[in-house]
Amino acid sequence: MADSDPAPSPQPVLSPLSSKKNQIPISSKIADLNESRSELLSRIQGLKQDLQNWRSKLDTQVKIYRDELSELKKTLNVEVEQLRSEFQELRSTLQQQEEDVTASLKNLGMQDVPGDATEVQNPAVEENAEEVRAPSSNENGEEIQP
Repeated sequence: MADSDPAPSPQPVLSPLSSKKNQIPISSKIADLNESRSELLSRIQGLKQDLQNWRSKLDTQVKIYRDELSELKKTLNVEVEQLRSEFQELRSTLQQQEEDVTASLKNLGMQDVPGDATEVQNPAVEENAEEVRAPSSNENGEEIQP
């Protein structure tokens, strides 16, 4: 079995010159990576700052809008209360006017009632009133003579 296994290939031995050549590109790559890392970190910091500024502005706007809405709500509530009060006054005024009209109609009706009572009390006036009236007619339209 030992004969069938290939012999391990020898590692190339690097001369001092070849190791320096390999170190220069590696160190330049590391420097490039460090520079890229620094750029990315600064961009991330800038984005974080932008996000904080945006949040701050947004919070300020939200606060302003809430204050405005609160003021509008207060104003609206005051106006609604004024309208309710005005409608209540209007309702009271209309009820008072209705009562006044009803009272006036009753007074007019009361004045008519005593006049009728006077006619009933004086039969002579009642007889004269019947003579002056036009002849009555029945359901068929024929005149009825008194």
